[in-house]
Amino acid sequence: MNIETEITPNPETLKFKVNKELTSSGGIQFNSIKDAGANKFTDELFGISGIKSFFIGKDFISITKQEEITWGSVKPKILTFLIEFFNTNEINFDKSIHDNKNKDNKPKTKDKISEKIKDIIDKQVRPAVAQDGGDIIFENFENGIVYLTLRGACVGCPSSTATLKQGIENLLKHHFPQVKEVHAVN
Repeated sequence: MNIETEITPNPETLKFKVNKELTSSGGIQFNSIKDAGANKFTDELFGISGIKSFFIGKDFISITKQEEITWGSVKPKILTFLIEFFNTNEINFDKSIHDNKNKDNKPKTKDKISEKIKDIIDKQVRPAVAQDGGDIIFENFENGIVYLTLRGACVGCPSSTATLKQGIENLLKHHFPQVKEVHAVN
């Protein structure tokens, strides 16, 4: 198992890129051990002192540490755990972890513009954001406002506001004059 560590725009989050597909569901966010339920991977990862949250993407795991912890003290423990886990356990999390809060699967009522906005988010924004260890999910379009959920390295990232306002908002305004603003939701 080959694991590459990449920095992200969020100084509290590192991206651990693996050479295997971990999920095809679009990503799974865990903000606490309660989110995870009973699962060997999540129990043991949250068992590493200093882990705040993590996001499992297609071929990476973005791990956010607690602010008072240094990467030098926790990164070796994370790498050891990931290598040992992936060498002895099933890798595809679609079969072993269910994210009850996965908003990709939430039924939504959408008009045509919402469908088009979601399509641009899915095809243009999400792949770019995934490269930085994060994810952005379209939630809703109402009264000129696009509502998006941030996951992974995007959560708490100092540059996420700039990404939302200068990047995504400008992109969507360019394509849709009806879009006035972009807001992040929890």
